[in-house]
Amino acid sequence: MNIYVLGNELVGNDSLPIKLLPKLKKRFPKINFIRVDPNENFPPANEKNLIILDTVFGIEKPVLLNLEDFERQKKTPISPHDYDLLFHLLLLKKMKRLNKVIIIGIPPKEEEKTLSSLNKIIASLL
Repeated sequence: MNIYVLGNELVGNDSLPIKLLPKLKKRFPKINFIRVDPNENFPPANEKNLIILDTVFGIEKPVLLNLEDFERQKKTPISPHDYDLLFHLLLLKKMKRLNKVIIIGIPPKEEEKTLSSLNKIIASLL
């Protein structure tokens, strides 16, 4: 199983997925955690079902989301700045290049309960 890890280690409130990566690799050695830059040929062409670990603002604990959760927001881009990963994934799904996307959202703060809840979520995907 692949889990694609997003985040930006230069931006404090977007770096938690990367900070937790060593602990996750140790806890789940059979999972292939892959750090990716969503602006660099993501997702891979051969992947139709994705699991993504990323920071989600506005949540208090880790949560499983899918594209339909975001689709309900009906976000329409009005400038190139708004063309983000979410819009890109929704477009790929509409073009039938993606079947399913699971997003493991974590809050931007590092707390022990975040790691504990995250471990439970990942274990449930196995």
